[in-house]
Amino acid sequence: MSQHPPPPPPLHYAGQGALRPHRGAAVLVLGILGLVVCVICGIIAWVMGNNDLREMDAGRMDPTGRGLTVAGKICGMISVILAIVALGIWLLWIMGAALVS
Repeated sequence: MSQHPPPPPPLHYAGQGALRPHRGAAVLVLGILGLVVCVICGIIAWVMGNNDLREMDAGRMDPTGRGLTVAGKICGMISVILAIVALGIWLLWIMGAALVS
């Protein structure tokens, strides 16, 4: 008698249809692009991450991508915060240069 691993759990809850697939990888890629390329990707990752986590908590989206989604959301948040800080420093520098001249 050969032993087979147990089948994976179904991607739905009792009484509901199939869950929507998670977008964790997309959120993570956008979050990383937000850190490296442009802050717009970070904003999109933050919003998508919030929406997807809400859907997972409500039981409408596959929760297996929760870790990727949280990581992408955090990367997006960091990119936005860094952009705001950099903009503030740049504005202070411009105002200081204007006052000196």
